[in-house]
Amino acid sequence: MKPQNIGVLTSGGDSPGMNAAIRSVVRSCAYHDVRCTGIYEGFQGMIDGNMKEFTARDVKNILGRGGTILRSARCEAFRTKEGRDLAFQNLQNNHVDGLVVIGGDGSFTGADIFSHEFNIPVTGIPGTIDNDLWGTEYTLGYDTATNTVVDCVDKLRDTATSHNRLFFVEVMGRDTGFIALRTGVATGALDVVLPEEDASFEDLVDALQRGASHKKTSNIVIIAEGNGIGSAHEIADKVKKIFPEIETRVTVLGHLQRGGAPSCRDRILAAELGVAAVEALLEGKTRVMAGSMGNRPNLVPFSEAIGKQKHLDPNLLRVSRILSI
Repeated sequence: MKPQNIGVLTSGGDSPGMNAAIRSVVRSCAYHDVRCTGIYEGFQGMIDGNMKEFTARDVKNILGRGGTILRSARCEAFRTKEGRDLAFQNLQNNHVDGLVVIGGDGSFTGADIFSHEFNIPVTGIPGTIDNDLWGTEYTLGYDTATNTVVDCVDKLRDTATSHNRLFFVEVMGRDTGFIALRTGVATGALDVVLPEEDASFEDLVDALQRGASHKKTSNIVIIAEGNGIGSAHEIADKVKKIFPEIETRVTVLGHLQRGGAPSCRDRILAAELGVAAVEALLEGKTRVMAGSMGNRPNLVPFSEAIGKQKHLDPNLLRVSRILSI
């Protein structure tokens, strides 16, 4: 039996395009003559009963806004059976019989457990700037985040060139280097330090020496925060001891990467995945993520989206090495 009232929530870290995805879910429900309920503050909102019915007009003028109008929160209580029992009771009280969860691997893990326990159909939309979910080429917010990093690094290069400085730029990527690799190629970085590669500090030193031998006047090194060598500040301190003549600077972009209006690509992706997530529920599908492969929406079981490892593009790695000369 198809759901008659689909709840939508955003969970985990926010990412540009979440509002566009909320809009897509709400208006897809309206198109298919199904009620839609917005759930505030993720799974915590389910436990607190913090939800209200949304109409197509409730999501006007949010397409280009960053963040999430439904807000997001980490929820330790949802990890307990008692918390999930209360969440399910509140869904029943509000007549919600289907869910669309917009978030990352942690959110999908919780949604998968919840769906199995209470037999409620759930679909997911990959909302994370890290681009680390298997089964989709792009996650929601990744394109915007990389554009933000590129814009910042382009500005830093102006200063690096003017003063012949070496900049270490730390970007998000606790477990994956998708942001670092892509922006490294796009900004002409001298080197990119990634969690996936077994690179050593000596490899970075070799890259710096190679750059000096080619008389580079500005050097940018992109560092993914989860790499095995150290933080940008730690790496810069080590480099300074070996090359005391080099003037170094560190920029940690941090949560700046999560903010801002979503790019055109992220808005289109959100629109497509919102429709796909709702229609999957109406077709009786559950515990699947609506992803995108070959610029076409596709459905991937939660177990695969969060259970399989997504790898960096080996060709982009090769291109990065070639062009950093």
